[in-house]
Amino acid sequence: MINTKIPFYRDPRFRSLIVQILVLALVSYGLLFIYQTTVSNLVERGIQTSVSFFDDVAPFKIGFSPFLEFDLGKTTYIEVFYIGILNTLLIGALGIAASTIVGFFIGIIRLSPNWLASKCALIYIEVFRNVPLLLQIMFWNFAVFLATLPPPKKSIELGFIYLNSRGLHTPKPFVDDLTNFNIWMFILFIGLCFCFWINKRSKKQFEQTGKRNSIGLYNLVGFIIFAILSYFALGSPLGFDLPVLGKFNFKGGGQLPLPLFSLWFALTIYTSAFIAENVRAGITSVSKGQIEAARSIGLTRTQMINMIIIPQAMRVIIPPTISQFLNLTKNSSLAVAVGYEEIVAVWAGISLNQTGQALIIIAMTIIVYECMSLFTSFILNAYNRKMQIVER
Repeated sequence: MINTKIPFYRDPRFRSLIVQILVLALVSYGLLFIYQTTVSNLVERGIQTSVSFFDDVAPFKIGFSPFLEFDLGKTTYIEVFYIGILNTLLIGALGIAASTIVGFFIGIIRLSPNWLASKCALIYIEVFRNVPLLLQIMFWNFAVFLATLPPPKKSIELGFIYLNSRGLHTPKPFVDDLTNFNIWMFILFIGLCFCFWINKRSKKQFEQTGKRNSIGLYNLVGFIIFAILSYFALGSPLGFDLPVLGKFNFKGGGQLPLPLFSLWFALTIYTSAFIAENVRAGITSVSKGQIEAARSIGLTRTQMINMIIIPQAMRVIIPPTISQFLNLTKNSSLAVAVGYEEIVAVWAGISLNQTGQALIIIAMTIIVYECMSLFTSFILNAYNRKMQIVER
């Protein structure tokens, strides 16, 4: 019998594995060499690389920290690092949510049969995506908001909400009765589960009968009414700290600082212009036969967009939009231009200048952005796989 077994050194899988191991070893050696060289150069300059400074008290103040308390003279550097991460996540989440909504709206208007609406959307896209983001951030903050909003003593008053050149001041909720608050949270969780069950049942009924109802709107209104009634039934477990005008600024309450709003506004406008083009490309990728079939059965334009065009266009829209979400999170590092205290400003900026630990601080900042990008990409790619056509 002729032996047809391929020798291991000619097996493509074996050779591929060997090549991968060699490339990994080479890259690892290169990274190790760079690290050792950097540490050696720092030691020659009298800079010791260590993480001992983590427990040292940060000798500077952070004005905006909505999630962690900051006490000047008590907060350590590692806590400053956490504050920077949370502030970065905040602007990233706000920017992704707002730019998605605005981008979808502009993208749909871009293909509107109304000539004026379509051209206005085109101007919006071409203007904002071709102006550098840093310039837009500085323009909205210094030339628009700071120049037009009044000082604190002449704030624009909307009930208990005040808007001025320092930012937006709002009532700040706090837990007044912990026991009743926990009961209220549990009741809301049960109500939310019930709404999801109703929505799932409605979707199943639609798939079986083809009859569509407005159960989503009823669910939302019912949940809000249920939340308000249960809140008062439990004796209002939440209290509210109201902002009060002091000698120079407001005291108490919550504050949305102007740099955060300016950065959020600029990131939303800039990113939504790119998302709008992704939406336009996705909609135009839908076959005209699908649109003509929708018109032939009497669907309105709104029904055609919601039921025919968007579900098919999403398969084209999602992949490039993921890149825009990643870019938005990384572009938040430009916040240093307007003084918003995210991770680059407070950690890779002020903390680095105070401690001189460039290697540790920059490496940690890179890892944070890498983890945020990988997590965002993982979630959105999972959603993208769910939206793709399943081949049989």
